[in-house]
This record gives sequence, C-alpha cells and structure tokens, in this order.
Amino acid sequence: MNTFRLVLNLSLRNLWRQRRRNSILVVAITFAIGGVIVLNSMIRGMQVQMVDSVVENLSGHIKMHAPNYRDDPSMERGFVLDPIRVDESVEGLPVLGWAARITIPAVIMSERETRGASLIGIDPDRELISVVSNFKLEGEGLESTSDSRVLVGRSLLEELRTKLGRRIVLTTLDADGISKEIGFRIVGVYDAESESMEKSLVFTGRTALQELLNSSEVTEVSIRLKTRYAKQEDFDQVRKSFPELDVLDWQQVNPIVAFMYNTVNLVIYIWLGIVLGALVFGLVNTLITAVLERIHEFGLFRAVGMRSRIIVAQVICESVCLMILGIALGVAGSFLIYAWLYDGIDLSAFAEGVEMMGMSSQMKPAIVAHDVLVVVAVSITLAVVASFYPARRAVRMNPLDALRH
Repeated sequence: MNTFRLVLNLSLRNLWRQRRRNSILVVAITFAIGGVIVLNSMIRGMQVQMVDSVVENLSGHIKMHAPNYRDDPSMERGFVLDPIRVDESVEGLPVLGWAARITIPAVIMSERETRGASLIGIDPDRELISVVSNFKLEGEGLESTSDSRVLVGRSLLEELRTKLGRRIVLTTLDADGISKEIGFRIVGVYDAESESMEKSLVFTGRTALQELLNSSEVTEVSIRLKTRYAKQEDFDQVRKSFPELDVLDWQQVNPIVAFMYNTVNLVIYIWLGIVLGALVFGLVNTLITAVLERIHEFGLFRAVGMRSRIIVAQVICESVCLMILGIALGVAGSFLIYAWLYDGIDLSAFAEGVEMMGMSSQMKPAIVAHDVLVVVAVSITLAVVASFYPARRAVRMNPLDALRH
C-alpha cells in the first residue's frame, strides 16, 4: 500500500508539472472517447429502429406460416387457427399479444386506375401489437373482424385517383384457386411512416374476408413479446408446439434488414479499432517524449536505490491517470450530447433511403451500456500497453549514463 501511494503521488505530481502537454492529451482523449460513444449511440439507435420497425410492421418477434407459403402466398396455403393451441404455445413467455391474419396478393381497381397490393384480413382488437393501431386515420377505422370495408393507404388512394367513401374492386384467388372479384367500400385512409406500406397494404376484417373467399383458414400468426429481442428458447418453445408450420423469427422474415442489422455490429468494432488505434499511437508518442525529457530524473531515482519496477509502475500510472480523466470527461460529454439529441434527428430529407433500411425518418440515438463498458475497458487496457514500452526504455538505461544526460 505504501508503494502504491508513493507511485500515485509521484505520478500525479509529474502530471501537474507538465500541465500544458498533458492537458492537450486529455482533450484529445476526451474527444476520441466522446466521439466513439456518440457515434456508437447513433448506430445503435439505427439498429434498434430496424428491429422495432420490422417487429411492428406486422412481423412480430415470431411468425408462423404454412410450409411454402412464402414462395407462393395464397389462401391455398392457409391453415386452421386454433386459438387455444396458440395460447398454450406462448404460455410462460413474456408475450405482449398475438394476431392471426390473412395476407394475400390482390389487384385493386378504382374507377380510373389499377394497382397491385396485398389484401390483409385482420382482427382490429388484436392489432395493438402492430403498427396498425398507430395509424393516423382519415375517416373511420375497422370496427371488428367481421367488418367488410377496407382501410387504404393515402399514397395508394392518390395513385388510384379515388376518394374516401368510394368503392373499389379487388381481384384475388379464393381457397380453391378460383379468381374472384370483390367490391369494398373505403371506410378510412391511413397515414404511415413508410410510403411503401401505404402503397402496398390494404386492410379489411379477417372473418369478413374468410366468408368472401369461402375459407375458414388464416395464412399467418404473429407473436409479439414485451422484450425487444426474442430469446432462442422462446422461439424453440413455439416451434415445438407447431412442428407442421414454418415458425420464423424476424430475421428470417426480413433477411435484408437482418443482414444490415448484423453488419452494424461489425461497423461499430471497426470504428472503435480505428479511433482507439490512432489514440494509442498519439499516447505512445507523448509518453516517449516525456520519458526522454526525464532521463536524468529516472537516473537519479535509480542511483538512490529506487527499484526498476517502481519506475515502470510510475510511467504506467501516469498513462492510466490521463486515460481515466479523458474517459470521464468523454463519457460525461457524450451523455450531454445524447440528452441533446434524445428527441431524435430528422432524416425526412433522406426518407427513401432511410425507408429501405427499415428505419423511421426520426432517428433517435440509443446508448448501450455494453458498448460504453467496452470502450472504457479497451481504452484503459491500451493505455497500459502503450505506456509499457516507454517505461521499459526508462529503466534500461545505465544510471550513470542517465545522470550525464
């Protein structure tokens, strides 16, 4: 303990003696650490929004289809819904809710235009787990699962050149693969964050659609959990309960978004390596300069009997103290910037590109404790590694030669 106090006291005194140089180094460390944490929070925010967007946009954390449904979505590849069985499959899981739907391709015709879209039969009472419950509506919403009217996206409404309250005709295939033309009245127009959703999704009551298509089946069941990420054991529990169905997680449902999500982790560590690597080179250069300026001092210490390991410990202690101070200031500064950007950054000017990545036009940062701990731990470790070479150089010189320096 006495040795530690001696080393710490000598280190702090020397740091104070070289205030100007050490202040510049601390500022550099502060900006590097703060910059890494802030950028990581922006990237993590983007990553979190990817997951939330996919989960909310009808996928859920776990999704069930009949085999081969994704290759050819139609009522011919539906399955009979057993609500009791679904409830049993999620028993014990942190489930927010589940919803059964019918999702089939359709051709939509107004009095002026024709467009392709997906016709989705829903139970409005169960769609609290999806983005449907957050739609901004003009007109009315669907009242029940037996409501035979439709909700149409504003962008699709404009392309069809029709209006709220008008009738449209949808052509699709029923359970026997026979083409059917069905007339619907537009009860509401929804606004979504995603323009592609507005153009491609049309909603109606699930039971009403089943009657029109002569079927009692559904094409999918989505399960949403209370947590942001589903555990593998949660996924496995549902899969064991439905071995005859394709049980998929959100990454399997959206492989492109999943690829970008996983790429983000690699980008974060590459960025961390570049910044901290540059910081280490600067730290080594500064410490070598400091050691060369103190050769006479170290020679005097050796001449009066100070052990080499104490001199090495002193140089390392100085480096670690500088790094800890820079880390503290950098972390504090990054949290202030995070608080300033908490409400998000408006990316509406890049709406199309942002939408392709599965993100909202309002990007909010997200600080992950693991990332901050990694930055702190790696920075301190690199400070020790970077100071070891200058410290060893300080004690290798002969004490008499050092005194003549």
